[in-house]
Amino acid sequence: MPDAPAPAQAQGQAPAATDRPHFVGIAGSGMSGLARLARARGAAVTGSERDDGPAAAALRAEGFPVCLGQRADTLPADATRVTASAAVPADHPELVEARRRGLPILKYAEALGELMGLPGTEGVAVSGTHGKSSTTAMLAHVLLACGRDPSFILGARCEQIGGGSRCAAAAAGGAGLGVLVAEACEFDRSFHHLAPRHAIVLNVEADHLDCYGSLDEIVKSFGVFVGRLPAGGSLLIQHEAAARIAVSAAAGPGVGVETLGFSPDADWRVGVDPAGPDAAAGGPSGDAGVTLSRRGEEVAAWTLALPGQHMAYNAAAAAVTAHRLGVPLGEAAAALSGFRGLDRRMQRRGRFAVPGAAGGAAAVIDDYAHHPTEIDATLRALRGHHRPARLFCVFQPHQHSRTRHLLAEFATAFEPADRVLVPDIYFVRDSEAEREAVTSGDLVRLLRAGGVDAEHVAGFDEAAATLRAELRDGDLVVTMGAGDVWKVAEALTRPPAAA
Repeated sequence: MPDAPAPAQAQGQAPAATDRPHFVGIAGSGMSGLARLARARGAAVTGSERDDGPAAAALRAEGFPVCLGQRADTLPADATRVTASAAVPADHPELVEARRRGLPILKYAEALGELMGLPGTEGVAVSGTHGKSSTTAMLAHVLLACGRDPSFILGARCEQIGGGSRCAAAAAGGAGLGVLVAEACEFDRSFHHLAPRHAIVLNVEADHLDCYGSLDEIVKSFGVFVGRLPAGGSLLIQHEAAARIAVSAAAGPGVGVETLGFSPDADWRVGVDPAGPDAAAGGPSGDAGVTLSRRGEEVAAWTLALPGQHMAYNAAAAAVTAHRLGVPLGEAAAALSGFRGLDRRMQRRGRFAVPGAAGGAAAVIDDYAHHPTEIDATLRALRGHHRPARLFCVFQPHQHSRTRHLLAEFATAFEPADRVLVPDIYFVRDSEAEREAVTSGDLVRLLRAGGVDAEHVAGFDEAAATLRAELRDGDLVVTMGAGDVWKVAEALTRPPAAA
């Protein structure tokens, strides 16, 4: 596979009234954002989904025609081009029909790159093995709170900024998108299609090894992404990343490169007081105090409702990037103090009333973490912030190949938890051979060998039943994973049915 596919080229023209793009898999977080931006710029958008659900229903409520079933005849006769999500296979009936008609077919990343290349658009790409959605949401929030008019596409939902996407008001009718903030995913080298002016590399770690094969290939791929930055653009990269020098060296002449991290040697240094801010910061009790220093001088301080060093780091990346886009650091810091979080990132789902304990309850939190580094950081943040009597984790492994490649790392990531329940692996993209190569039972055996109280559960109903029987007052349970494990949190916090 080539390292640098040719980017989708923007035509530099506003969409004509006859522009009728069709989105296959329109309800996905990124795809729905693309569809909303296209319609805001004047295109007549249609889309399809395999099954119905809340996201598809929300699109229909906004007036988007969403066909269910995805057959050849669900591709509208007047469609002018087709964009497909990464999950759509090449033999999908609508793609087969689009090829028969000779219609242009774009992947999600190609369509996003086309938008970033539009005249009047300043692309900001947030990349990294983890932290992309949180950082993108924080940056979008800062820009909005500070009176800017950004466009953005987010891989999660954040009610505080209006959902998962936004089109700049100035872009209505086909103009450029202004500042366009979007996540840049390394899977399938998709971020090679983007055309950002500014890039963030939050971290570079082993993941998607079914696609890359080795960490060296991942580092090389990040280098290709960074090499696409233009003269006058900028790169903010994690100071402590082992691959920092190799990735940064790929930046072309005229690209401003700075580092961010916890080391005193970083260009921008993050400081965290997990116990909360001091009196001078004036933040609410329980929020973490965060400081940002530039070459040894403190330049901003804020409080953050989301616990953990990883979230403080993400917030600092948002502050520095907003500053590069013209926001004073003091204003960015004030905005971050008001950021309340996004869906499935240490999201408080409610409380489970413990039977037989008058007023007793266990807190229930849901999180998207599915990589060992994310899991360890999130569990430590929850334990340190909430100080529960016991910390339960229901972890749904995501993808068999990821579980197999990173099994040893997964086995050491749950040390902060008191009890771990592991449902079956969420099946996505893998072959049947890969599916048979590793099971949740393999992970449970390794966890137990390392001293972790772990148990395989057959499904979500069994996980919820086990928790209902074991939870006590003061406990905390976190459902964790990139699949549908959030259903366990929903089951625990659902009000009991009326008699």
